[in-house]
Amino acid sequence: MIRSLVFAVALALGAALPAQAADLKPVKRVEPQYPPEAARAGTTGYVDVEFEVDPAGKVAAVSVVSAKPTRTFEQAAVRAVKQWQFEPGGGKGKVRLNFSL
Repeated sequence: MIRSLVFAVALALGAALPAQAADLKPVKRVEPQYPPEAARAGTTGYVDVEFEVDPAGKVAAVSVVSAKPTRTFEQAAVRAVKQWQFEPGGGKGKVRLNFSL
């Protein structure tokens, strides 16, 4: 009886949790534009972002987790990820965007 109750609670919780990054199926991915001033200076780096996808498959929120160097590539990364689209279902994801010449 207790075992079946635990299973039922776990099943209910699993249905209530959002899809994980592995469940997200990309439909459209836009690459970030390299900032011209960074290109002129020969600057390379990366931006780690987390994002949320709504049930319709559109990116609803993007946040920068880390970036190197700071204040160089963040805007380009966020602008690009906001344009991504996924198959309907929603969920959360995390990705590193590398900027290299």
